[in-house]
Amino acid sequence: MAKAKVFAGACGFTVVVKVQKISKMKVKVEIISACQDVRMLNEDLTEVDCSKGVFGNMVESYIYKAASKRLHNSDCPVPCAIIKAIQVELGGALPRDVTINISE
Repeated sequence: MAKAKVFAGACGFTVVVKVQKISKMKVKVEIISACQDVRMLNEDLTEVDCSKGVFGNMVESYIYKAASKRLHNSDCPVPCAIIKAIQVELGGALPRDVTINISE
């Protein structure tokens, strides 16, 4: 099981994304968070067929389409974390941290 932990920033929420491989190109995604909008993604991502537009460009990505229905802030880093965790679980990426540092 691949996991991603996101400290989302100004909203103050922490999100844990768990991804479990079901078959060669299918995964189950579970999102744990105090953010109700992010938790609503669980309804769309119970079983994700990764052969159908998960890894394409952002506009066509199934993950980003689901996020655009559920999330109110376009700067939320959670959709990216979901895709990264899926890539790791399917063996398409190494488990490496991603960092964004914001300053004035």
